[in-house]
Amino acid sequence: MRAHIGHDLLLLPGVSAIVVDEHGRLLLARRSDTGRWAILAGMVEPGEQPADTIVREVREEAGVDVVIERILGVATHPVHYPNGDRCEYLNVSFLCRAVGGTARVNDDESLEVAWFEPADLPELEPYSQLRVDLALRDAKEAWFAPVGSRHPALVDPSM
Repeated sequence: MRAHIGHDLLLLPGVSAIVVDEHGRLLLARRSDTGRWAILAGMVEPGEQPADTIVREVREEAGVDVVIERILGVATHPVHYPNGDRCEYLNVSFLCRAVGGTARVNDDESLEVAWFEPADLPELEPYSQLRVDLALRDAKEAWFAPVGSRHPALVDPSM
């Protein structure tokens, strides 16, 4: 697709997960494209449901099997990649519980995969941090940006 449109903006369906283990630690991956720590995420494939996507993505990227606990939120957020590609993701974020597997780098999208205590997280991009905060709060309802507003974490600082 990029061969046809170049670096132009694409709207893409995505999912992300805050994965928690039995000790309350959070699973993060250090991305190979930016070198930054982030929550696990991926794109929904044609014919795939978002819940199936996040279970698949966590297994493919980190070697961990999860079950979904609840939806954390839904939002769009822009991403400007180092190679110049621009995307706007419609993201469904899930809170997931690890139920098997071993956390490891399982593909070329990550440099490292590790469990972190909530109090000892590395620096995260604002939208990743927002989703972590949503997972750690006690509320059970899904989060979304209020009508007519744009949460600061949902703005690409490079644009």
